[in-house]
Amino acid sequence: MIKGEIKRKVDEIWRYFWTGGITNPLTIIEQLTYLLFMKKLDDLEREQEENRKTRGIIYQSIFNEKQQLRWSRFKNLSADTMYQVVKEHVFPFIKQLTQKESNITRYLENAVFLIPTPILLKRVVEGIDQLFDYLPIRYDDFLGDLYEYLLSKLQIAKQNGQFRTPRHIIEMIIKMMKPAPSDRIMDPSVGTAGFLVLTSQYIRKHYPEIFTDREKNNLCKHFYQTMFYGLDIDMTMLRISTMNMILHGFHSPNILYHDAISKNYSQQDQFTLILANPPFKGSIDQEYVSPDLVQLLGASKNKPLKTELLFLALILRLLKQGGRCAIIVPEGVLFGRSKAHIRIRKELVEHQKVEAIISLPAGVFKPYASISTAVLIFTKTNKGGTNDVWFYEMKADGFSLDDKRIKLDENLHEQNNIPDIISRFENLEAEKGNQRTAQSFFVSIDEIRQNQYDLSIYQYKEINYPKIKYESPELILKQLRQLEQEIFEGIDELEAFMHEDSVDQS
Repeated sequence: MIKGEIKRKVDEIWRYFWTGGITNPLTIIEQLTYLLFMKKLDDLEREQEENRKTRGIIYQSIFNEKQQLRWSRFKNLSADTMYQVVKEHVFPFIKQLTQKESNITRYLENAVFLIPTPILLKRVVEGIDQLFDYLPIRYDDFLGDLYEYLLSKLQIAKQNGQFRTPRHIIEMIIKMMKPAPSDRIMDPSVGTAGFLVLTSQYIRKHYPEIFTDREKNNLCKHFYQTMFYGLDIDMTMLRISTMNMILHGFHSPNILYHDAISKNYSQQDQFTLILANPPFKGSIDQEYVSPDLVQLLGASKNKPLKTELLFLALILRLLKQGGRCAIIVPEGVLFGRSKAHIRIRKELVEHQKVEAIISLPAGVFKPYASISTAVLIFTKTNKGGTNDVWFYEMKADGFSLDDKRIKLDENLHEQNNIPDIISRFENLEAEKGNQRTAQSFFVSIDEIRQNQYDLSIYQYKEINYPKIKYESPELILKQLRQLEQEIFEGIDELEAFMHEDSVDQS
């Protein structure tokens, strides 16, 4: 967690951008991404040089004769000279690096250097350098915390709020899914890579032995090279998510540019766990969509398809048999009455294994959106398995549900249901006796079938309305007559007053 003097220094760098004329948080993070990459590149080179030197091996630097382009060199230049070197030489250099050096370079082709003045660049470079003076030699964990803190600032700007799923919601989902070192994990709408980064931290915490036990070295190799995958179509988010992974210790993350629901992407049966919060705004014409996804949804010909339904179909294709998924969906996915809505829910309930629906409060994504959402958890079996579906109505997530989203007491159930959700999900057997009036309960597959595969909790939840005792009709009529008499008496008094006033004026 970023705090104290380090947080103060990061905020100071942020203010440099604002006072220097760059106020869009996404632009600030993108420009910082380039500079952090420049520093990280130099640090990695120095580490490689030292390792090869101790082994007596000559190391061929990626900088070769361009040593002046290293962070450790240009940071000491004057503002004007530094600006010229970085803009005209260093920035083009990192854009031209081969894909082999780092995955982020494949997304730098269309990157634009937007720092407008030498003095702003000088201040930011000095600020970053001073920031790293606080850190130990091995600082990968800090870099991850730093980047997460920067990404949290996206939520300050309303127009960028859709880029980030709240961290505590991601952590809840990960704790429920319990990823293992053998998993192969995908986020098909990776955004800032929040799901992948926090899952990697979960693995580090719960399976430390894979990083220290030589017999489990293959799992360690799998962790860094073949465990995590992410897709996106936004180059800005690809740069940000790739850097996020790099700063969390993944030197060559599998963050790929793909329109996953298009005709050009055909991967299938690859992953054991998918965690996602895909976009759920808008529709796409069928001509641009992979035919197998259209077929799975069974939509009417030439009718545009909702992106949230397409991503559900895509996830079914991407999962291996036995693979699991936890996905955030808008409530409309759960109760929509279109042919495609019903078809995808029927596919999940009848041919896969739907395990749980956690309804989230509408305020979870405020102040950027007030749409009602839910977490849908299922396993791909291709042979059914849904018996009873567990529903939970989250009423509080530890933050106020208004636009301010103020942190509340996370230890009080009435202010934070997340610990209760995790605890109950881990012991579902004890939930089977719950009544429909409770916060969580089971619904049988037969009842779900009878309701056109409706998976909205509000279709099944029962509410006990308190009995209201009304007065007898005779007494109510008597009270009305009394009120009417009082009204007429008041009118008479008002008329008398007005008559007396007119007499006095004459």
